[in-house]
Amino acid sequence: MPEKSRHVVAVGNAIVDVLTSADEAFLERHGMVKGSMQLIDEDSANQLYADMGPAIEISGGSAANTVAGIASLGGKAGFIGRVRDDELGDVFAHDIRAAGVSFETAAATSGPLTARCLILMTQDAQRTMNTYLGASSLITPDDIDADFVASADVVFCEGYLWDLPEAQAALVKAMDIARQAGGKVAFTLSDSFCVDRHREAFLQLAEQRVDILFANEDEICSLYQVATFDEAAEQVAGHCEIACLTRSEKGSVVITSDGQRIAVAARPVAVVDTTGAGDLYAAGFLYGLSQGHDLEHCAQLGALAAAEVISHTGARPEVELSVLAAQAGL
Repeated sequence: MPEKSRHVVAVGNAIVDVLTSADEAFLERHGMVKGSMQLIDEDSANQLYADMGPAIEISGGSAANTVAGIASLGGKAGFIGRVRDDELGDVFAHDIRAAGVSFETAAATSGPLTARCLILMTQDAQRTMNTYLGASSLITPDDIDADFVASADVVFCEGYLWDLPEAQAALVKAMDIARQAGGKVAFTLSDSFCVDRHREAFLQLAEQRVDILFANEDEICSLYQVATFDEAAEQVAGHCEIACLTRSEKGSVVITSDGQRIAVAARPVAVVDTTGAGDLYAAGFLYGLSQGHDLEHCAQLGALAAAEVISHTGARPEVELSVLAAQAGL
């Protein structure tokens, strides 16, 4: 079997967040509902981008945020995701590599532009998001480098990618390669709307292909179509080796196939922006697992990473997580 030179390789959407301030009149002029998220097409993305004021560009994408967090903790990580050979594609590639993550997927030379989320921030701190998925959603099995995936202890896949058949095939290919190479498969449900679209497929993945499942309270309740967290927690036990369930300020619960249930409190923090909290929890947990720590320690690292990212704007760490972990005795 190939030598495991990386702790985690993630497969996900390669997105650049473009943030700017806007007033209520701007939102009304563009027909936006404040605080909402909507998918937009390329023409709308170009028109909105041209009309926005000076902006900050920050690379994002759920699984990409996770591996950036793992690198910040001192781990070795890689990312597979599709961008176009355009300005934002260059931004994404630069940022993920600058974070210490291996990124080797060739940029597309034709077709849709690099994905971007155009975010309007009003004075009341509300974020109104307009997402163009572009090139990121067109990942195919050809983008999955077998040696790259097999080099990792864990392959981490995001549910957001499950909408198109070719992307589904790419994720399944990555999962199967990881298992054949003696690695683990981790999967995040991404959001409750994503679960609603793909419930049966996600249930099958949890039972047949996924070793480590990540979900928040809404997502896991949606998956099992139950009203309470306790009902969902009972059902997920045994469906995969480890289920990591996050509950915002209530902390997280880790449930194992042999019946263990480990609760870890959230770390106290002044919340500025909750974007990326789940992504960074997964980063801390998977890094801890790669270091051979017990599950409680892994969840504590997840809580630490999540607390850092929600203390500021943006979905990637601003402080080296390895330093924070050392200060916390983790």
